[in-house]
Amino acid sequence: MRTEDVLAAIATGLWRWDNASGIVSLDAEAARLLGLPAEPVRLTEAAVRARFHPVDWNEIDGVVNLAVAEGTLAEARLRIMDGHGRVIRTVRSRSKPLIEGNDYQLVGTLQEVAEQLPGTAARTPITGDWRRSREAFLLDAGRALAEARSTAEVLRVAASLSMPGFSPDGLAVFGVAGERLTVIGHHGHSEGDEGPFSSMSLDTDYPAAEVVRTGRAIYLPTPEEYLRRFPMTWPLAQRFGRRSWAFVPLVVAGRTMGAWMAAFKHPVAFTPDERSVLTTVARMLAQALARAGVAESERELSLGLQRTMMPVLGPGIPGIQVAARYVPTGGGLQVGGDWYDMIRLPGGSSRTGGSGPGRIALVIGDVQGHDVRAAGLMGQLRIALRAYASEGHRPDAVLSRASRFLYGITDGDDEDPGNGGGPRFATCLYLEVDLETGSVDIARAGHPDPAVRMNDGTVLLRPTAGGLPLGIDPDTDYPTTRLTLDPGETLMICTDGLLETGGHDLDSGWERVRTLLESHDGEDLERLADALVEAVHGPGSHHTTGPLADRREDDIAVLLLSRRPAGTVREAPRRTLMSIAQAEPERIAEAREQVRQLLHDWSDEDQLDSAVLMVSEMVTNVLVHTDGDALLVAEVACAEKSRRLRVEVSDGSDELPHKRHPGEMASSGRGLVLMEMLADAWGVDPRGEGKAIWFELNEPESEDGCCA
Repeated sequence: MRTEDVLAAIATGLWRWDNASGIVSLDAEAARLLGLPAEPVRLTEAAVRARFHPVDWNEIDGVVNLAVAEGTLAEARLRIMDGHGRVIRTVRSRSKPLIEGNDYQLVGTLQEVAEQLPGTAARTPITGDWRRSREAFLLDAGRALAEARSTAEVLRVAASLSMPGFSPDGLAVFGVAGERLTVIGHHGHSEGDEGPFSSMSLDTDYPAAEVVRTGRAIYLPTPEEYLRRFPMTWPLAQRFGRRSWAFVPLVVAGRTMGAWMAAFKHPVAFTPDERSVLTTVARMLAQALARAGVAESERELSLGLQRTMMPVLGPGIPGIQVAARYVPTGGGLQVGGDWYDMIRLPGGSSRTGGSGPGRIALVIGDVQGHDVRAAGLMGQLRIALRAYASEGHRPDAVLSRASRFLYGITDGDDEDPGNGGGPRFATCLYLEVDLETGSVDIARAGHPDPAVRMNDGTVLLRPTAGGLPLGIDPDTDYPTTRLTLDPGETLMICTDGLLETGGHDLDSGWERVRTLLESHDGEDLERLADALVEAVHGPGSHHTTGPLADRREDDIAVLLLSRRPAGTVREAPRRTLMSIAQAEPERIAEAREQVRQLLHDWSDEDQLDSAVLMVSEMVTNVLVHTDGDALLVAEVACAEKSRRLRVEVSDGSDELPHKRHPGEMASSGRGLVLMEMLADAWGVDPRGEGKAIWFELNEPESEDGCCA
């Protein structure tokens, strides 16, 4: 049997705490003892800490540090709390530190034990000197409050705090709205108990209201003292059965922003030391609430800004399905320069002259930076692109005008000391889609290439000609590349944040995205868009805690489009098409890679290598022996029991190639000889202007056929 099974049989849980990462791993039994679902789980230190009684946590912290220093066992009894602050059980923890340099891991067990007498642990001072424990508590409380990123997290931390030697049973944080007192949060009370206190006038005879009015703390060690000083509101507090109360002002920059109440079921004398602890915690709590409030305001501002700048891709365009996602980076204001857009273009189908489903433009881009300036430039650039597209310009002209526009509005940024040095630029991918024919004209400005998922699940990265990013050179040209999107195929365009996040470069990031695209069924684009984003940083929201680390190193934008005509989609042959210009001989390597991707599941590796070699020879011959560009078309289609690859390279020259017999030392002249040796069929077809050289390869027959 496994060790975990043996321990579970005797109701003993196993846990491991990695001090370096702050991650605690629990087996199913340990998770159950902590009040969680009985299944293995990995949690942050803060999430585990919330399950323990605060007094016990402070004590175990000292015990663990001593065990690490001495290399001995750490043993303690711990009370487990539920989400409402109630003790549900007591467990005994025994753990052994494993030292690794300056870090360590704790490996230990949890086992349920009999309850302690009610109230004894809460009233017993922490082991060791009280003042030393107080200092340790304040350091721990300050660190925990400093790490809280939202008001809700600050309140959760405050609820888990316990002053050394005197533990409050009820907490409440009051704020101010105009001339009225509000309840920001509370702990140790039932739902709805805050009702009478939630909208109280500051003139009310209530301790928290007086603290806000005067800025001075109020300590009420006995119910008699409460009744004597605040007889009007004593009936509101009497029903909770508390014995002592402390109301401490929350002060930020000399202004009282609220009050913090700590209530005790046992008498507290509020000695000078105890008051000092309460006052210090109140100051840290006020600072944490102020920081959280500013962060939440900035978050709301950034989200509102992004909502106004991002289009709504709603229904209304027949024949296509569209999905998009935008995820800002995890830092700062969470605004950045990534954007996407979909634009209805004037006129109809290019083939019908205005009577078809029409044309749309898809745009995705990334302005340099992750700040308000980048977001502002993104908004201006998006509007400019919309204007140029709506005027009817072709993709190359749209990007040329956009580059000139961005260069003009950022030309003075190099003199701005707050810019971080130099003018801003932007990458962009602009696609014009004919919804009737499926033709896609693409212009690219330093942006990642698009990808296409075919009907059979094959995913191809479509290399496209491109120019410099927008805003660098106002006179840059942007060549146009055309491809065809068949019915049922899905086009994906994205920013580099989707590819490079998590330590990937563009190549390894593309392989990760390609694997996910191929595993999808291609039907539900919304589910596919979610899967693409979750593959980068996990399903958890950036504003919540959880076991998955948020890895948003860059903004992420992704846009998916699929042609969805009415009726059954007829499976089209697998096909790729690309042009190689005379001035771009380096794209011969892209042509070879396109053929390899097209034949990713071809059964004969030797034939695959032969196809790549022949494609390289054919395209090179066009660039070397003619003055024109080469157009490559490769198609995989099903025959009876196997598949057939047909590759065709056409050019504008009328001169037909001739088979030669080169010598051993010749550096050329072997192209047609290779095709005769390697291809199952080949030929040269004259065209009206120019010619096409082609070859075919038949995949070895399979028993069940390629189209089964």
